[in-house]
Amino acid sequence: MTTRSADAGHDPLIESRADMIGVFSGGEKPREDWRIGTEHEKFTYARSDHHAPSYEEKGGIHALLIGMTKFGWEPVYEGSNIIALSGADGGISLEPAGQFELSGAPLDNLHQTCAEAGRHLKQVKEIGDKLGIGFLGLGFWPDKTRAELPIMPKGRYEIMLRHMPRVGSLGLDMMLRTCTIQTNLDYASEADMVKKFRVSLALQPLATALFANSPFTEGKPNGFLSYRSHIWTDTDPHRTGMLPFVYDEGFGYEAYADYMLNVPMYFVFRDGKYIDAAGLSFRDFLDGKLSVLPGETPRLEDWKDHLSTAFPEVRLKSFLEMRGADGGPWNKICALPAFWVGLLYDDQALDAAWDEIKHWTIEDHNRIRAEVPRLGLAAKGPRGRTFQQLGKEILEIAHKGLAARKRLNGAGDDETGFLDPLREIVESGKVPAQRLLDRYHGEWAGDLSKVYDEMSF
Repeated sequence: MTTRSADAGHDPLIESRADMIGVFSGGEKPREDWRIGTEHEKFTYARSDHHAPSYEEKGGIHALLIGMTKFGWEPVYEGSNIIALSGADGGISLEPAGQFELSGAPLDNLHQTCAEAGRHLKQVKEIGDKLGIGFLGLGFWPDKTRAELPIMPKGRYEIMLRHMPRVGSLGLDMMLRTCTIQTNLDYASEADMVKKFRVSLALQPLATALFANSPFTEGKPNGFLSYRSHIWTDTDPHRTGMLPFVYDEGFGYEAYADYMLNVPMYFVFRDGKYIDAAGLSFRDFLDGKLSVLPGETPRLEDWKDHLSTAFPEVRLKSFLEMRGADGGPWNKICALPAFWVGLLYDDQALDAAWDEIKHWTIEDHNRIRAEVPRLGLAAKGPRGRTFQQLGKEILEIAHKGLAARKRLNGAGDDETGFLDPLREIVESGKVPAQRLLDRYHGEWAGDLSKVYDEMSF
């Protein structure tokens, strides 16, 4: 999630609707400037007994952050607490229960993305080895209750933790017990954004299936392949979901701004602190009628903060965020951006992907979104094809899109090899969660502690 440590200097007041729309149009870039941003989270645990370390304890999350400064990462403070790091490879931040996240730098190609992920892995493992901390690649804590998890000292999380139970039954699980991999991608124009949004929103459940990796809750199978994905269905209906208006004629920046103005607020950041505005209206804020800041109107950073508090399957800021995948092992980190770059960054691939989904109805989108967390690749699309069959076709399109990019590494390899883990999944029909369930019911004999050996980095 977005990290703020101080008020932005010279942050202009929002004077018109055009200022808000400008955040979206300001993201437009020519093709040669399109970049790939990859975010990945992992669970931290003490190797001695698998507990989730607190911020304050000896050898805990604070010590982990301090240790990472050895590699040139600069501390980011909220009050007196280090709550994030910044550096050449982007930023490191903490999710609410200490999930450790790298928000990578915007990079030109997937070879760079994978090298970045490799550097991060090497660094966290070196510091983790010294502190006795391990890192687990799953989409949901397999064995922890909410009560067993610590809370990181970030002001926005205090507000969200209070608000979540008011609007859904699973929001606290989303905050405390999930991990994801995300990819952030650029667009050239409003029309390009719209097409990419529509294609990626429709195919987000396919990414969910391919990366499904959260079949356990509190030590036992939970009946889902991606429980992390299911959690979003009862987190907060005002700020999650498939956004059917994206497929309306005339959809664009204006319509997304209207959606965000209807999303209730969480907070306002002032003087280094988060002010609780949970459930209040950004429209009232624009009119100077926000009850917690009477007479004050928002600045541009307030709008950008607000954009970060909606959690649909695809999110628009000054780029598009792909949000459907569970956290997972290291090779899946490179596979997710490969999937989306192959589909969205080549015109022929984007057209081919659009042809696959352009006839889907809103009812199709909603049904598929509801079924995939349980069924994975066995879910069926509108014409009766399984997602395994659809996945083979979509991966072939992504392969052609990556090949057309002709981004080569020093050995002369293009980017298509990063799709290999996903090809193996669609060929077998087994998503990662199903392989874990096979081990749980087989060689592990119901001993879920074995997952730490299997899924640690």
